[in-house]
Amino acid sequence: MISFVNTSKIYPDGTVALDNVSLDIEEGEFVFIVGHSGAGKSTLFKLLIRQELPTSGEVYFGDTIITKMKDKDLPKLRREIGVVFQDFKLLPTLSVEENIAFPLQVIGMDKKQIADIVEEVLNLVGLHGKEKSFPKHLSGGEKQKLAIARAISTEPKILVADEPTGNIDYEATWIVIDLLRKINELGTTVIMTTHDPEIVKKLKKRTILLENGRVTRDEVPRRIH
Repeated sequence: MISFVNTSKIYPDGTVALDNVSLDIEEGEFVFIVGHSGAGKSTLFKLLIRQELPTSGEVYFGDTIITKMKDKDLPKLRREIGVVFQDFKLLPTLSVEENIAFPLQVIGMDKKQIADIVEEVLNLVGLHGKEKSFPKHLSGGEKQKLAIARAISTEPKILVADEPTGNIDYEATWIVIDLLRKINELGTTVIMTTHDPEIVKKLKKRTILLENGRVTRDEVPRRIH
């Protein structure tokens, strides 16, 4: 589904963010990308959503070569790849329901479709009853649930979560992790970066370790039945 093929990213200052990375992520997987700050995790995501281009190599989404896409096709790609950030990136002047509806309005859905989807994702993430609230009135965990709701409102094939538990407390962390696990079980591919070894250890999902821009470990922990 996703392939990085001999992909490198070197910034103008000479920083090597990714060094000849090759990896495949299949449809329906839940994958952790781990590594210290500066290891290349965020760069990997930026290449995936074509926020940046690699210095060399290719990035594929199915049969599409992301690096060769025309700018006019990028909105379609970004509907297929939902993104959740550590700092939420919510629109502060819009209510919960308006934040979720915003990307649907951008792609031209009608009001009835939008209303149905908003209600569906509010129920899924556990924010029913908070429709009229604004982000400033939400807890950190609720903000992240809203960010996830917005990201999945367009029914993306892939959900990319970049340190989604970095700014929330312990209890909210596990609520968000359970939500991501549920979304994955419903068929969405989930790719998540994290610095928290407890999350990785508990979920026992495929884990890719980046060190100095290189993949140094890629494994699926054995489950003991």
